[in-house]
Amino acid sequence: MIDNAWARAKRILCIRLDYMGDVLMSTPAIRALRESIPGCEITLLTSSSGDSVARLIPEIDETIVYAAPWLKSSAPHPTGADMEMILRLSRLHFDAAVIFTVYSQNPLPSAMLCYLAGIPLRLAHCRENPYQLLTHWVRETEPQEQVRHEVQRQLDLVASVGATAGDERLSLRVPSAATARVCDRLRAADIDTGRPWIALHPGATASSRRYPPQQWREVARQLSASLGCPLVFTGSADEAPLIEDICCGLPDIHSFAGKLDLPQLSALIALAPVLISNNTGPVHIAAAVGTPVVDLYALTNPQHTPWKVPARVLYHDVSCRYCYKSVCPERHQHCLSLVPPATVAAAALELLAGAGMETQLPPLPPLRR
Repeated sequence: MIDNAWARAKRILCIRLDYMGDVLMSTPAIRALRESIPGCEITLLTSSSGDSVARLIPEIDETIVYAAPWLKSSAPHPTGADMEMILRLSRLHFDAAVIFTVYSQNPLPSAMLCYLAGIPLRLAHCRENPYQLLTHWVRETEPQEQVRHEVQRQLDLVASVGATAGDERLSLRVPSAATARVCDRLRAADIDTGRPWIALHPGATASSRRYPPQQWREVARQLSASLGCPLVFTGSADEAPLIEDICCGLPDIHSFAGKLDLPQLSALIALAPVLISNNTGPVHIAAAVGTPVVDLYALTNPQHTPWKVPARVLYHDVSCRYCYKSVCPERHQHCLSLVPPATVAAAALELLAGAGMETQLPPLPPLRR
């Protein structure tokens, strides 16, 4: 049962200031708010990366882009921009705010933003006593007492005020125009979507989460030799040279790098029988659209495995696991580089054959205490 104060909240601000994948992993909790408070309007305060995917999430009515100065991805900007954001939020007269963070993030800057904007209900996990900054405080217990999947963490947060969802899968709606455009591209590349083919995504924003290019090439070579089916590589325009190096000389391989916008990338992943990817945004798109995924999972964070989708999560256990670093501090990336290409190819073949493994949280090595 929804808390009485929250039941009256018709304009809700959800705050998720980091990346596309983080926004996607917050969608079950956002759906819980939508379902538990009939008629509410939900606005997402997010980064430019988060905004790009929020446009494809049906539970979100509006987005506001904000480069919060307490996020590492944000470039410096004049403090006047932060004052303007407070005024903007104040003028929009939100009834409630929900602050979604990973356990290593401090929610209090966002809480202060909402407090100064006069938003009367403010909910977040917090390690220390927030006093008046939060009206609804959920004590932070991670990682000392438990470690939850990022999706479960946010579901538990909104459940503390009584919001629950009937469907806890990730949410993303692929536009029909994007699907039609991608089908045209696949036909132009002589790819029959009624026959086996595999999508591969070798990029990632953080170098610590990138499987080595020469091993990607060997994965592609083994899949080509085993299946003889088309392989479609995706990535940004900046990643096109990387993909060209991986693909050079291999048969029936296609690079769509820099050729797809986000709706089209989502459409391609939805059409793909299997996706192989580093642990980055496309893994969570695959989970949202139900595409089986081989996740090359750098052990930088234990919370972001594929959610409620057939998956193989591949890594090599290391003593330096869960470093939360964008660049490998040991300079060896053994958590990824020691995963054999044959293991990656075999995992993709298993999923292609329909050997699904739908797990809420694939097993990962324990945290170091």
